[in-house]
Amino acid sequence: MSSQEEKFWQTIPLDEMTEAQWESLCDGCGKCCLEKLEDAETHQIVYTNVACKLLDLDRCRCRDYPRRSERVPDCIRLTPARLHHPYWLPERCAYRLIAEGRPLPAWHPLVTGDPESVVAAGESMRGRAVSETEVDDLEWHLIDWVR
Repeated sequence: MSSQEEKFWQTIPLDEMTEAQWESLCDGCGKCCLEKLEDAETHQIVYTNVACKLLDLDRCRCRDYPRRSERVPDCIRLTPARLHHPYWLPERCAYRLIAEGRPLPAWHPLVTGDPESVVAAGESMRGRAVSETEVDDLEWHLIDWVR
C-alpha cells in the first residue's frame, strides 16, 4: 500500500470514501454512544457517562451495528451530510475533525496502527461508562471530561 493510500483521510473527501474507509475512521472510543443533554438555546452539549444499551462497554462497539437504528430509534446514523455542523460529536471524533479540516490525533488507530492506542491515550469509554439500562436519572451522571 502506498503512503497516499495509507493516509486516505488526508486526501479523500468524506463523501467519496469507500464504506471500509468511512468505517475505519471510527476509533472505537464509544463517546458518540453516550447519552447527552443539549441546551436548546446555546446548543451546548453536556455529556453523561451513560451509554446506549447497545454499546458493548468492554469493546466500545455496538452490539448490533447493522440494526442499531431499528433497535434504538434516536440513534443517529452518521453520514457526510450530517457533518455540516458536527458540534454534537465529541471534539476529538475523527469524523468531526476531518469535516472541520483538522488532523487526526496522534493516538488514533489509523495513525498508530494499533486499535488499543485509543485506550492507552485515555480516550476510550472502556471502564468509564454504565449502560442506560442501569440508570434512572441522567442528571446524576453528568461528566465534564469528554472532549
